[in-house]
Amino acid sequence: MTVDVLIVGGGLAGSLAAWRLSTQRPDVRVQLLEAGRTLGGNHTWSLHATDVAPSALTWLAPLVEAQWPRHEVVFPTHRRVLEQPYLSIASSRLHDVVSDALGDRVAFHTPVEVVTPTSVRTAAGAELRARVVLDARGAVPVNVPMGWQTFLGQELVCDEPHGVAMPIIMDATVPQVGGFKFVYVLPFSATRLLVEDTAYADTPGVDAPEGRTAVAAYVAARGWRVRDVVREETGSLPIPLGGDIDAFWPDEVPRLGMRAGLFHPTTGYSLPDAVATADLVAAVNPLDASRVYSEVRHFATARWHARGFFRMLNRLLFRAAAPEARARVLEQFYRRSPDLIARFYAGQLTAFDRLRVLSGRPPVGVLRALAHLRE
Repeated sequence: MTVDVLIVGGGLAGSLAAWRLSTQRPDVRVQLLEAGRTLGGNHTWSLHATDVAPSALTWLAPLVEAQWPRHEVVFPTHRRVLEQPYLSIASSRLHDVVSDALGDRVAFHTPVEVVTPTSVRTAAGAELRARVVLDARGAVPVNVPMGWQTFLGQELVCDEPHGVAMPIIMDATVPQVGGFKFVYVLPFSATRLLVEDTAYADTPGVDAPEGRTAVAAYVAARGWRVRDVVREETGSLPIPLGGDIDAFWPDEVPRLGMRAGLFHPTTGYSLPDAVATADLVAAVNPLDASRVYSEVRHFATARWHARGFFRMLNRLLFRAAAPEARARVLEQFYRRSPDLIARFYAGQLTAFDRLRVLSGRPPVGVLRALAHLRE
């Protein structure tokens, strides 16, 4: 089989790129290969409306399951409502919209073993060729120093209204054991919500029984009576402490998403970069393999270099701050101006913003902080 563009991996980045190409360049023959039985796996992706260009919000609209005009953060001595729109996309919605748009151009149950710039070999031994191959399988290199944002979330249906009016994107009033811990809450309806036990941890992986216990304790403390657990999701998002973008690009195959180093260094979120990359791939000549490689790698490299400040902050959070002190780092940050916070999540801090982030009474020792700043 020969197509114009072959995308390997039907996760967030691969699905968005295939969908965007199919709508913006209907003349281009796109094929999406997914190892599993659905696109997107079992995930919830969220973003602030200011994380992407306004035009992107327009084409993303069919994927958005819920949106709110404001959100909240909660710390032991500080509670704040931020008047900034917040949106969420469920993997089930992504699967329905993208698979309907692509039809038979999605091949499920098709794991891939070998990828080159113009061909792939599937686990079943089939050789597939294309003018351009994009690798979006999601792995990150092992030789980049990492912390991790780990989470276990349960989507719950309550017997009665839960009373949560807006997303709580960080409730750090929970016990701080073994790292920075918080609970993330998305209210999808008066009785349905996602409750996610989250940690900034030194190692990847989720202790599922421990996560379920933490979610149950949070739910019980708020007096919510759960009728049903609709689904459960787990994950470990990479939080790089240093490293080089070349580690993500060891060969000449164009890459997308986590595999390309395209994610926010401090939150681990990849949706804004996946949106921007989908627009980029649709805008360049998608039939020229060398041009696609050059443009996407340049885009990933530029973002990696521009975000060095965030990796420095990660070192302060994971290496300079004791695990029980990490919550104070984030609490101090959330006292900054709403505009600065919005630029932080968008990865667009100004030089003055960086000074403001580091100003004030440090929640970690000065000498320890300076040692890690020098890295």
